[in-house]
Amino acid sequence: MPIQPTYPGVYVEEIPSGVRTITGVSTSITAFIGRALRGPIDEPITINNYGDFERIFGGLWLNSPLGYAVRDFYLNGGSQAIIVRLTHSKLKQAEGQTPPEGQTPPESEAPGQTEPTAKKAQLNINGLNLEAANEGNWGNLLRVRIEYLDVNVVRDAESQKLFNIKVLDQNTNQLELFRNVSVLPNHPRRVDKVLLNESYLVRFRDESLPTDRPAAHAQLTPDKRLWDDNDTNTKAEENSGSDGDDLEVNDFTGLNKEANKQGLYALNKADLFNILCIPPYKNDGNIDYDSLVDPAAEFCKDRRAFFIIDPPTSWTDKDKAKKGIQSLGAPTSYAAVFFPRIKQPNPLRENQIEEFVPCGAIAGVFARTDVERGVWKAPAGTEAILTGVPQLSVPLTDAENGELNPLGINCLRTLPAFGRVIWGSRTRKGDDRLTDEWKYIPVRRFALFLEESLYRGTQWVVFEPNDEPLWAQIRLNLGAFMHTLFLQGAFQGTKSEDAYFVKCDKETTIQNDINLGIVNIIVGFAPLKPAEFVILKIQQIAGQIAV
Repeated sequence: MPIQPTYPGVYVEEIPSGVRTITGVSTSITAFIGRALRGPIDEPITINNYGDFERIFGGLWLNSPLGYAVRDFYLNGGSQAIIVRLTHSKLKQAEGQTPPEGQTPPESEAPGQTEPTAKKAQLNINGLNLEAANEGNWGNLLRVRIEYLDVNVVRDAESQKLFNIKVLDQNTNQLELFRNVSVLPNHPRRVDKVLLNESYLVRFRDESLPTDRPAAHAQLTPDKRLWDDNDTNTKAEENSGSDGDDLEVNDFTGLNKEANKQGLYALNKADLFNILCIPPYKNDGNIDYDSLVDPAAEFCKDRRAFFIIDPPTSWTDKDKAKKGIQSLGAPTSYAAVFFPRIKQPNPLRENQIEEFVPCGAIAGVFARTDVERGVWKAPAGTEAILTGVPQLSVPLTDAENGELNPLGINCLRTLPAFGRVIWGSRTRKGDDRLTDEWKYIPVRRFALFLEESLYRGTQWVVFEPNDEPLWAQIRLNLGAFMHTLFLQGAFQGTKSEDAYFVKCDKETTIQNDINLGIVNIIVGFAPLKPAEFVILKIQQIAGQIAV
């Protein structure tokens, strides 16, 4: 703000430079969607290590490959992930209507609302009605004890109806203790509010508070240990918690899922994610390729993200992969498929070798490559080693790889001395017959990085006066960001003018645009493309001929 001089003297005024530093966004935040043992439903939860996943979502589970994919993500260099836990919902039937035995009406025809098949464990603890914090069988092993305060220490405990609650999760041995809670409606430590805000395990179930505090559990006798009092009411109601049925495609993209930000679209609650993984959720080890791949890829396009597609279980050799690629959704540069699956020991089955999907491990390699080399480097080659992967389900030769690569199928290979590596870096538009400019994964992902970074870094432009001073600031700030990337080796060319350009002037924004409140910015870049084929030309040198 200009200074208004009022007295003789020296005035100091700071003049803004117009520099607004653009920060590059993250490139490897990976979203995983599927079933889990426990945890919030239809909520994107950010985790920073596998320990977070075990604590919040229960770790590995035989009924879902999600935990194994998350584990592989962190084994291979992943740093930050977003987990969305889903459960199956079925449609309620309208009153007086019953479908034929053994049949379920399609969603478009069935009346009523959907209801989840997963249930929360119910607990009635001496008249205090509680339930597990979220759905799943895990809640059936919750135990709760009520204890009264020592009146010699807290003399008004009875008048304020104060008591303590102990909650034990026998799955993890996690213990929670809530002191001095009350059933009085106006008490600052009202029991339902305390559990809602402080407990990870239980919630108050009733709409209204009981009129009196629950009876305390009996003191322990010398012949019993804590929680061994099975004759008292500390347990959840038998089998009241349930994991629900297997997921279906409608649990991801069904009716009103996008409007309600549920299923796949729960990720709209997250600020940013870069990579999407959907591990198998069907009993045959697949997803609904014909009805889920396209919506997922389109969602990634809208969110400037990239979808890693796992190969179907039917791809047991290269011929089936060549034939099956045609039915794996429409070609798109926002997704890529990798073949074959990986084989690993399963710690839940005494380390017997089983097949798993590779999406988690591949996303981890993406993240590791981004950190070590940059998002413009293809996440493939001898540096793209798959950690924790002793075998592949289908060994491939160079000739077989040569048949799959031109179709846009990225192969996982076993190379002597290097082990299992990613040996392909093409998008679903990487089929040579499509001659698409977005055939390579690093080119697409680098463009997404630029788009998201510049989108977030130019928010300050909105409502600024649309004239040459603004255009000059835009050129300055975007040019500085692009030049930094140029110095890091992100573009082709030895000179900056060969590598990128930023144009924002009276040629890009004409008077009609100004009248409409539009400022046009054109950013061009010369992407680095992977050296997919390296040709060595070797020639014998003839002996010197005397003249």
